[in-house]
Amino acid sequence: MMKTMRQPTLETMGLGTVLEIFKNGKLPKTTSELVDEVFGPAGNRGSLIISGANGIVGAGKSMQFGTRLQPYDVPIIALDFPGATNGIGQQYQGLVRGFGAERATAVMKNITQMSYDGKTLPAKLKDYNPRFLLEAIPEILEIKKDHYKIFQDAFEGIEIRSVTSGFPKSQLGVGIAHPAFPHEINKIWEIVEDKPSAITQLLWSLGMIPLKVSDDWSFVLDVLFCGITLAGTRYHHATNMPYWKIDKFVRKMFGPNPFRAHDAIGAQGANFLTWSCLHHLSKVYGDLFTPTREMEERKDSGQNWYPLNHFRPLVNWPLEDDDLDDFEAWILGPIFQMASLMLSEKRAHLTNMNAIGELCAQFTKGIVALTRDYGYDSIMKVVNAYHKFHPEAAQKAWYPAVFENMGQPEWQQLYVNAEHDGQAGVLTISRESYNWELDAELNRAIDWLKAEGIKQVIVSGDFHLSTQMVGADTTDFYPAFTDAQMALKIPESWSKTARRLYNEFEVSVGVVTGKRCLGGFLELMTHCHYLLADQNASLGMPEVTLPVVPGMEGCHWPLRKAAKENWPKLFNLLLTGKPVRAKDAVGWLVDYAGSMEDTLQTAWKIVSDKGHGLPLRKVEEGPLSGLPDIGSLEAADDPAMEKARKAIFDTICASTGTKLSDALDVQAKCSADFMQSKHCLNGVIGAMYKKTTRV
Repeated sequence: MMKTMRQPTLETMGLGTVLEIFKNGKLPKTTSELVDEVFGPAGNRGSLIISGANGIVGAGKSMQFGTRLQPYDVPIIALDFPGATNGIGQQYQGLVRGFGAERATAVMKNITQMSYDGKTLPAKLKDYNPRFLLEAIPEILEIKKDHYKIFQDAFEGIEIRSVTSGFPKSQLGVGIAHPAFPHEINKIWEIVEDKPSAITQLLWSLGMIPLKVSDDWSFVLDVLFCGITLAGTRYHHATNMPYWKIDKFVRKMFGPNPFRAHDAIGAQGANFLTWSCLHHLSKVYGDLFTPTREMEERKDSGQNWYPLNHFRPLVNWPLEDDDLDDFEAWILGPIFQMASLMLSEKRAHLTNMNAIGELCAQFTKGIVALTRDYGYDSIMKVVNAYHKFHPEAAQKAWYPAVFENMGQPEWQQLYVNAEHDGQAGVLTISRESYNWELDAELNRAIDWLKAEGIKQVIVSGDFHLSTQMVGADTTDFYPAFTDAQMALKIPESWSKTARRLYNEFEVSVGVVTGKRCLGGFLELMTHCHYLLADQNASLGMPEVTLPVVPGMEGCHWPLRKAAKENWPKLFNLLLTGKPVRAKDAVGWLVDYAGSMEDTLQTAWKIVSDKGHGLPLRKVEEGPLSGLPDIGSLEAADDPAMEKARKAIFDTICASTGTKLSDALDVQAKCSADFMQSKHCLNGVIGAMYKKTTRV
């Protein structure tokens, strides 16, 4: 009998569980199967129509689908008004940079551009047998509805999805596939449909990230994105603080501010979209969402919230404690209230809702994690303070009771889930970067599996939200620049969590199924007894380029598992920052690399003890000797990188030169000392820290 800490997000798309993937030794559906289901069989494929294709969303999605569907011979028709700006053509150079000229040309050859007048469709469109329409025309409800009728009358049974940011399915009459900002890069789609469809599953199989949300106004992303923009303009209205300064304080306290994002995606369209979402939300939910006068003005003028070259004073402008409390109330108060509304309406699986906040709305912590961190009493205090400033907001759309449920597993396990069948378990990670919250959840998940009597475990991504594992969340490093205890706590605590995978299970298998596994996540996975990977996965330790010293035992643990003749390969990995393909790392970093199905099946054989044939690379518990030197490496172009190399080399020597029982403390101290050095502060992470925290 299968048990799980919380519902896997895969189930919301009708794709089963992660445990079933490993037990079955294959993914639940393949792209080929789903392409056939959506567009018809090979040799008789129907087409994908993207209307409004020359706009920023339509052009971006044309490229996203074009690159993924071109190998399956699915024609893409880019439909727009004659004379529309050639957004499709503007995407070509990006394709060349990403895929090379030959592949870029092949993708563009598969996209046919057509014009129409908004009332009738091109006669030749029927020759392409349209099967799926992705609509990306302006946010005007009646125009959208008329648009769908034209297609439905012409092509019976055509599937239609709207990229709308605000209108619910109940108003449009068609399903929603709302792509996230920035449109041509971000793979997140908010999906509104009655039941999981082949279209949603196709998005997933193509490497995108569909997230099911409920049929309510503005879904999740734009409640948060538009909501925090509104909060910033309300604070400006109350205090006259300039927008650029509000941007700085919001960035410092909660994450990147959407004033800047509006500039990046084009203020004219973004201002209208934001006003439109808030305008319709206010009609349904009241004054919590009523746009300010400034937003009314800018939705017509298209003016940026602050010019890109706007003069900013160079002096710091800190807020006093009372002013800081007021700022928190003005900004975070309405966001907590909006979160209560979405939680009350059950707009999404909590993990999905949280991911939308982080991956799309640019919150450092997703809204669910943020509310969990604050806790019930602090949330009430902040929202009550906000209601004193804006009493009209308290009259509607405030559901404080939803925050009384934060002890439930759905709240507590946003980033890490655990499943088991009574014999073997899986720990699945739903975040692409390692942070304190993930660390705490991983420990709780390990505790749960142990309490359930599970002794064999697989550690992997969740096959949904974590399409890659890019290392530590470097925003968690910021306190370490000024706090020596915190600088030590990070490598000590996270390394102890990693060691649990080695010490507390009879068998643990780390499985890399995404396109890359880097830094802290690679260090975590190497602590498993076995490390398996998709053969094309990229594995790397980029810390030297940041620079930081690897803190989760990367400077000694892999060396203790590898034969001495392979130590130079690990030195190269650590001291150059250059990644390696999994298939080229077998025997010295990973234990097996193969196709996805072979990797899944091998992992299950190991935890099922079914003759997998892989030798166990034991961890050497004594000091190591005979390490290679650093002299054979090419000189680094950057002097700061040479300093980092020296620090990492010294850490390798210190942590391998002692017994395993002492090595954790040795490496943690070396990592902490470098974190507080000028070399780290002047590097990439240090620059981001200064940009974020200095106001």
